[in-house]
Formats: sequence, structure tokens, C-alpha cells
Amino acid sequence: MKFFIDTANLAQIKEAQEMGILDGVTTNPSLMAKEGISGKDNVLKHYVDICNISDGDVSAEVIATDFDGMVREGEELAELHERIVVKLPMTKEGVKAAKYFSERGIKTNVTLVFSAGQALLAAKAGATYVSPFIGRLDDISTDGLQLIEDIRLIYDNYGYETEILAASVRHPMHIINCAKIGADVITGPLSAIAGLLKHPLTDLGLAQFLADHAKANQ
Repeated sequence: MKFFIDTANLAQIKEAQEMGILDGVTTNPSLMAKEGISGKDNVLKHYVDICNISDGDVSAEVIATDFDGMVREGEELAELHERIVVKLPMTKEGVKAAKYFSERGIKTNVTLVFSAGQALLAAKAGATYVSPFIGRLDDISTDGLQLIEDIRLIYDNYGYETEILAASVRHPMHIINCAKIGADVITGPLSAIAGLLKHPLTDLGLAQFLADHAKANQ
């Protein structure tokens, strides 16, 4: 399973890259704003800065909601760097744009997916990634992990190559359960990924080893 980090924070991206577990980055306008990145030129430069840190795909989201606007923005984003993936909304126009880019060899990530039917349409359009938001479904008392399972079954039934990118991942158990189900990718905050490192028995065992070593070398 691939690990993407969902942020526009360059320090966190660098930290994940240095851990040796980073496969890509996802971003959106909200994450850019959180880092104080505003203005078209600054946003485009920031995408390039992210690509220069990460070795994997970097999803860059269009703002337009109409087909022509998505195509125009997506082509501009794709020209920034070879690892840019054009991030499109799950709408009729977004699906049309996914098909357009797919026919031209440009990678896409169809985002804001909340149903298996939406994921099926994205795959039919040739999307590289589909992003079901499991955390936001959990927030409204709906099983986000069940959606991942449903999409996995459908894609496997028909051999779709679109990768399931589990988004809105909130904590380590989301990651573990997505891995069990067979999600191709997860994206979440660095804290959720780093949380996989933690176990009290590891801490106790290491402390004991160090204590025994110190005692033996007195």
C-alpha cells in the first residue's frame, strides 16, 4: 500500500520523505490556505516545491467547476512538473475532464467521492486515482471503510486499474483497516502515519535493553 501525506506543509513532507515511507502528496485549496499560500503564482510555485521534495505523485486541485475551466487549469498544472496529478471534483464536468486527461496520458485524481457509484464512474472515465473520503463519512455515522470495501470489490470484478486512494484518513486504525481491505493508497496527516510507530511494549523493551546494556558496561 502506498502512503501519501495530505498537507501543503513542506517541513512535514520532508520529514515523511526522510522516514523513507512517502509515496506521494495530496493537497487542496484549504491546505494551501492553512500554510498561508495565496495568489496563483505562489500556489503554482508551492506545487513545484512539493514536487522537488517528494519522489511520488503530487495531486494538485483545480478550482474551476466547468469543463473548459478544468481543462485549462489542469493542463497548466500538468505542465508544472512530471509528477503532478490533476485533482478533479466528482461532478459530471469533473468526470468529463477525467476522460479528457486520461486520453492524453495525464494522471488524474477524482476527489470528494462518497459512493461506490461515483467511484465506478471515475474508473469508467479512466481516472488514475479515486479518492473516497472515509473520515467525513464516519463523521455522519456512515461506515467509510465499507465504502472502500465496496469499491475494491467492484474494481476487482471488472479489472479497473484506477487506484483506490483512501482519503480523509484520521488515525492509525484507519490505515490498518484500509490495508486489510486492500486500498491501494492512503492519504492523511503525518500524525496518523507516525502513529503506526507507537506501541508501549516497544518503548518498554527498548528501555529494558538500554538499562541492561548500561548495567553490563558499568
